[in-house]
Amino acid sequence: MSSHNQIPSDNIPDTPGRYYGRRTDMLSSQIEPSSPGFYARTPGSPSRMRNRRSELSSTLLGDDIGATSPLAYPSTPLRSGYDSPRTPRTNTTFVRTPYAPQTPGARPLSSLQNMDTQESDPSLSVRLIWGTTVNIHEAMTSFRNFLNNFTLAHRKRKDFELVTDDDQRPFYPLLLTHIYDTNATNVNLDCRNLRAYSETHKLYNQLVKYPQEIIPLMDHTITEFYMGLFPNTDFGRLQLKIRPFNLSDSVNMRELDPQNVDQLITIKGLMIRASPIIPDMKEAFFRCLICDYTVTVNVDRGRILEPTRCGRESCDSENSMTLVHNRCLFSDKQVARIQETPDVVPDGQTPQTVTMCMYDDLVDVGKPGDRLEVTGIFRGVPVRVNPKQRTIRSLFRTYLDVVHIKRTDKKRMQMDKNFRSEFGPEAYEESDEIQVVSNNDEQEIIALSQRSNLYETLARSLAPSIYELDDVKKGILLQLFGGTHKTFKKSGAPHFRGDINVLLVGDPGTSKSQILQYVHKIAPRGVYTSGKGSSAVGLTAYITRDPDSRQLVLESGALVLSDGGICCIDEFDKMSDSTRSVLHEVMEQQTISVAKAGIITTLNARTSICASANPIGSRWNKSLSVPANLDLPPPLLSRFDLLYLILDRVDEDSDRRLAKHLVALYMEDNPLTGGNDIITVELLTKYISYAREKVQPVLSEEAGSKLVDCYVELRKQGQDRGGSEKRVTATTRQLESMIRMAEAHARMRMSNTVDVLDVTEASRLLREAIKEYATDPKTGRIDMDLILSGTASHERNLQNSIKEALLSKLSSYSNGRVDFAKLFKDFNEQSQVPVDNRTFEEVLKSLQDQNVINISGEGRKRVIRILTASADA
Repeated sequence: MSSHNQIPSDNIPDTPGRYYGRRTDMLSSQIEPSSPGFYARTPGSPSRMRNRRSELSSTLLGDDIGATSPLAYPSTPLRSGYDSPRTPRTNTTFVRTPYAPQTPGARPLSSLQNMDTQESDPSLSVRLIWGTTVNIHEAMTSFRNFLNNFTLAHRKRKDFELVTDDDQRPFYPLLLTHIYDTNATNVNLDCRNLRAYSETHKLYNQLVKYPQEIIPLMDHTITEFYMGLFPNTDFGRLQLKIRPFNLSDSVNMRELDPQNVDQLITIKGLMIRASPIIPDMKEAFFRCLICDYTVTVNVDRGRILEPTRCGRESCDSENSMTLVHNRCLFSDKQVARIQETPDVVPDGQTPQTVTMCMYDDLVDVGKPGDRLEVTGIFRGVPVRVNPKQRTIRSLFRTYLDVVHIKRTDKKRMQMDKNFRSEFGPEAYEESDEIQVVSNNDEQEIIALSQRSNLYETLARSLAPSIYELDDVKKGILLQLFGGTHKTFKKSGAPHFRGDINVLLVGDPGTSKSQILQYVHKIAPRGVYTSGKGSSAVGLTAYITRDPDSRQLVLESGALVLSDGGICCIDEFDKMSDSTRSVLHEVMEQQTISVAKAGIITTLNARTSICASANPIGSRWNKSLSVPANLDLPPPLLSRFDLLYLILDRVDEDSDRRLAKHLVALYMEDNPLTGGNDIITVELLTKYISYAREKVQPVLSEEAGSKLVDCYVELRKQGQDRGGSEKRVTATTRQLESMIRMAEAHARMRMSNTVDVLDVTEASRLLREAIKEYATDPKTGRIDMDLILSGTASHERNLQNSIKEALLSKLSSYSNGRVDFAKLFKDFNEQSQVPVDNRTFEEVLKSLQDQNVINISGEGRKRVIRILTASADA
C-alpha cells in the first residue's frame, strides 16, 4: 500500500537512547508479556534493531565500515536490480579508536599514506560506490584526519587573518566535548573548514556532488571518532549527524535546473509558510491475524510494501497481515515554503518559491517571516497520474531535503530578545549565528555609545539624504530601538507592549515614503506594503487549501510575518474601512483573532506600525483638524504613539537650502545635512542590534516621579484659568507612550536604567508632536478630543447649548409639533449666533438617537415632534 505523503519520507528516525529526540521507539523486548501489545517475535522474522538514517542511507554498504572494516562494493560492483539505489548505509557496529592528540609540529597522517598501506595489503581492495568515483576508504580516512588535525589556524591563514596560540589547538575535539556536555547529536560542519584544509578539497567536491553517499560516511566516521574521545562511556545506540553549511556558492531559486538534482545546494529566502508537525512513518509493523507472526517493513520512497502472505511456513495464510499502528516507528516531519526576498527579484517578475521538507531536530527551527539560508539536497520525485494508480507523469516535482538551516538576519536589525526563536540545546553552532556583532565591532559600538552627542549623531545618520526633519528622525530612531515588553504574572496584569507606532502625514513630496523604505531596510523582519494593494486578510491571515494534502490551512498575512519587527504601510489613507478595522486589535493587544472555516486561533502580531498617509485632495487644509484632513477613524489615530505633520511650507530661505541639498545629492554621495559626523548604515544597524540584544532598561524611582509630573503637566494644559471649560489634553495612552519612548532612549544610551533625562526627551518629543496634530485650528488650543472622538470640546459644548435651546423652542409650539423649515427659521431668528444647516441636522439626529424627539417625513417637509416623556421631564 502507499503512504499518504506524496513527498518521500526522509527516513531519519529518532533512534532510542539518551541522545535522541522527541519520541523513542518501543521495542518488543520492552513490553511485558501480559501487555495486550505483546506479540512473540518469530525467530525467523526480521529484526528492526538496524541503524537507519534517511534516504541518505537506503542501501546496505557492507557488514562493517570503520577503521578496520572491509569496504562495501568491489571496484566493479554488480547491480542487484534496476531500482537498487547507489547510496551506502553504515552498520550499527562502531569501532572505538582511542583519540591520540597530534604532537605540535608533527606531520599529520595523510590519506595517501593510508592508501599506500591499503594497496600493499592484497586483502584490502579498492571499493567504490555505485555510479560514482567515491572511494569509501579514502573519503573516510581523509575526514578522520580532518577531525584529528584541523585547527582554526588553517582557515585564518587562508583568510590572511592573525593567528593566535588558541587557534593552534585541534578544533573538533573541543567541539565534540561541548556536544558531549550538552547531550547533542547534531554536528554542524562549516564547509569553509573543509576548503581551508588541504587534504579535504576532494572530499568537499564529493560532498557537493554526491551528498547522499558522503554524508552517511561522515556520520559513521565522526561517531567512531566521538566514541574514541570518550572510551569509558556507554553511549548505547548513538549516531551523530553531520549538518554541513556555508557552501562556497549560493544558488538562486530561479536558476535551479535538473543539473542540481541530487546535489547539495544552498538557497536564501523568506519562509512564507510552514505546515504543522506531521508524523512520518519510517517502519511499519505487521501482525498475522491467525498465528500472531510479526514482521517489520521499511518505508521505501514513500511506499509501504504490505506482506500479502504470512511468513511462517506452518501458517502461510494469504491476506492475513494487518498493520499495528502503535508498534510502528514514526518521526517528525514538516513541509515549508521559502520565497525569494524582494531585493533579488528581477524587475517585472514574480518571486519564485521552493518547497522544503524538514525532519526531526529541524522541525520548527524557522518561523514564517524568517530570512533563512537553507542547505539541503535538491530532490525530484515522480507525480502520479491518478492517486489510485502507479502510473507516473514524465514531469517530476522538486523539493529541498533540508540538512541545515541558518538565519540570515545578522545584517539587519535584531529583533527583541523576548521574541527570538530558540534553536534548542541540541542546535549548537560552531560559528555563532545568533551573535549580533563580533568582538571587534563591540569595541567600536561601546566607543560610539560614549559620545557626548550620541543622540544627535544617530538621528542625523538615519536617512541622511532626507533634509532636516530632526524630530521626525528622532521619533523613528526611538521606534527602531523600541521599549521593553513586560508581563506581570504575579499581579495578573495583561501584556504591556513595548513597540512604538508612528504615523507620518502631510503633503505629497515630503519624503514620507523614503523614510518608510529606509526603516524597512534595517528592520529585523517585517513587510513593506501599500494601503491600496492590501486587504484585510492580506494583512492578518487567510484560509487556503494545501496543494499536497488538499486540507484547509491558515496562511500568515503581513502583520503576522512582521511579528517581532516593523510593518511599514504606505498610503495608509487609501485603505478600505474593512482593512483598517483589523488594525485596532493589532496596535493595542498585538494579537490577531481568527475564526474562519472551522479554524479558531489567536496569532501573535507583536509588531510596530510605521505608516504614512496623504490628506484628502492631496493638499493639507490648515483650517481642518487631522481627522477631517485624513478621513481616518479617530479610534485608529489614537493608537499611534507619535503622529507627525510634514507640511510643504513656502519659505524662501528654507526652499533655497532644500534645493542646494537635493543638487548636492545628484552631484555626489555626500549629503550636506550631517556633514562628516554621519556613521555608516552598517554601524548604525549593528548599534541598534546590540542595544536591543543586550540592554533591557528598568524605570528608576526618579524617572517614575518625573513621568507623573510630566503627565499631570500635560493634563493641566486643558484647564483654562477661569476653570469654566476643561479640555482633554492627554490620556493614559500618552503616559504609556512616554514610558515606551523613555525606555527606548535609555536603550539608545546603553543604559540599564531609565533616568530623568530619558523622560525629559520623551516628554519633549510627545509634547511637540501633540502641538502639531492635536491643536484645534479654530481655537489654537490643544484638544485631544479631536483625536479621540473627532469633535473638539468647544464644538461639543456648542452642540449641547443648541440642544437645550432647541428643546425649549419645541416646547413652545402647540402639541410640540413643527415643520423642519419653520423650526430652522425661527431658531436662527432668536439665536445670537447663526447655526448652519449641517450643525442643525446633527443636533436633531443626536436628539432622535436619544429618543427625545421623533422625526417623520423626508427632506425639508419633515415634521419634528417632541416626545411626551421628554416634555414632561
